[in-house]
Amino acid sequence: MTTASPWWTPHVHADRRPRLMARNAIAAALRRWFAERDFVEVTTAALQVSPGNEAHLAAFATEAIAPDASRQPLYLHTSPEFACKKLLAAGEKRIFSLGSVYRNRERGPLHHPEFTMLEWYRVGEAYERLMADCAEFLALAAEKAGAKSFRFRGREADPFAEPEGLSVAEAFMRHAGIDLLATVGADGSTDREALHQGLVRAGLRTAPDDNWADLFSRVMVEKVEPALGQGRATILYGYPVSEAALARPSAEDPRVAERFELYCCGVELANAFGELTDPAEQRRRFVAEMDEKERIYGERYPLDEDFLTALAIMPQASGSALGFDRLVMLATGAARIEDVIWAPVAG
Repeated sequence: MTTASPWWTPHVHADRRPRLMARNAIAAALRRWFAERDFVEVTTAALQVSPGNEAHLAAFATEAIAPDASRQPLYLHTSPEFACKKLLAAGEKRIFSLGSVYRNRERGPLHHPEFTMLEWYRVGEAYERLMADCAEFLALAAEKAGAKSFRFRGREADPFAEPEGLSVAEAFMRHAGIDLLATVGADGSTDREALHQGLVRAGLRTAPDDNWADLFSRVMVEKVEPALGQGRATILYGYPVSEAALARPSAEDPRVAERFELYCCGVELANAFGELTDPAEQRRRFVAEMDEKERIYGERYPLDEDFLTALAIMPQASGSALGFDRLVMLATGAARIEDVIWAPVAG
């Protein structure tokens, strides 16, 4: 049996290098884009008290040993979000971060344990402005990579075309024939049985212990996501409030939140929020997420009390996180995320 040569083998590196140089060109262009619009680049600590409080995020745990030999549990951050929002509370208005984040239990064509995230925030601006930012980033990446189209697994999209706007409710109806919002109450509560019946009618498998969120995710993964971002990018917006842990509710419909995701060629590229700034509500959501994490995985992560305190004085803002490596993948036609990472994690 033959074994693939390591990434550092000269002939392998020579094959990878054009995509890696395109990666550098795209990163430089993004930094120029932000500088021209008066954004400040920030660097946040990778070691945090809490890695994030979403049920299905798995973190890398470690500990800090003080000079007196006392030990403090710490985690590698899964995003720079908590630190960035503290900077907004401190008075920053437009910031961005382009750096490494870490997620455990994730490795595959679109996942890597350490990857690069672009995260940016606009104080006092609506989250729809971030939709326009995302469209500009697609075109910028294509231009720097010399690509006329994005391709992945037989799907193709024009990065210069205006993205399609599609609500989550419309996507569920179009691709699965499910009336999603009929299963969500005005207070954000969810009706598991009603959604279960929708999946049965759509021919999707279910399990007795599936809760509403499990069923929602199955429809997204099996019916909705594969159909998004074909021909042009899709901006999927209006997520149910129960699926938007850090986003504020929509003023137009309390059943949904100010959250959108950017898809291209069936690949999720970005996740954006009109940011929640109510610390009591944020705490309630975090606790619910950690209860769910404990139910499924038998563990929970601590809350960042410093973050919740800062949230009380954080101004209204919108923010987005974009998977930079995935953007480079699509722009360069790479088949795997490791093809556009200079030095992949051993494994």
